[in-house]
Amino acid sequence: MLTFDTRTWERSERRVRGRLGDDLVVDSDAPLLVREAGSPYVRYAFPRGDVRTDLVPDGAVRAYEGDAELADHVSVRWSALDRWYEEDEELPVGPRDPYHRVDVLRSARHVRVEIGGRTVGESRSPLAVFETGLPAVFYLPPEDVDLELFEPTATRTGCPYKGFASYWTYRGGPGTPERTDVAWAYRDPLREVGPIAGHLAFYDSVADVLVDGVKRGG
Repeated sequence: MLTFDTRTWERSERRVRGRLGDDLVVDSDAPLLVREAGSPYVRYAFPRGDVRTDLVPDGAVRAYEGDAELADHVSVRWSALDRWYEEDEELPVGPRDPYHRVDVLRSARHVRVEIGGRTVGESRSPLAVFETGLPAVFYLPPEDVDLELFEPTATRTGCPYKGFASYWTYRGGPGTPERTDVAWAYRDPLREVGPIAGHLAFYDSVADVLVDGVKRGG
């Protein structure tokens, strides 16, 4: 992802709301989208009058007193509230930068995944995911992965652009130890990347991911 050397912000025309239980804590049609120096993510800053700070848990509100341009705004930690919405669309993970793209393309590249020299997945119909500022990632159809070699774990992570990911651990094999959370998939991804649902990707720092015979990353 891209990072920025200084704090930048821009106005958004989207109405943003946040709820805690039955309470409407944030309701703003004049939010600012803020990018912090060195961070690949963005956050919303709201006019103070648009936030019920009395209902927000301690430590979940960030003020900008040191920044004259944002002095009348506050941000609320995303995880502090139960539900967030842009207009009437729920945002389960966090706000998205309008300049950040994620493109999912069908591909005919030959992708082979090896762990300890053992082929655990191989496909000629992967999905190639191109995301701003990141290397391409190839997602394999589940039928092209030997899932008997893996077991699901309780690990779960969130991405503002793709949704929540589930993980699998490689059980291990002759001369090869177990590899924890080496593969992941989005079982119910966000609408914009819907085609990747159920497809699996692998960390090329743990597995050997070869695309048309060329090893990636690592």
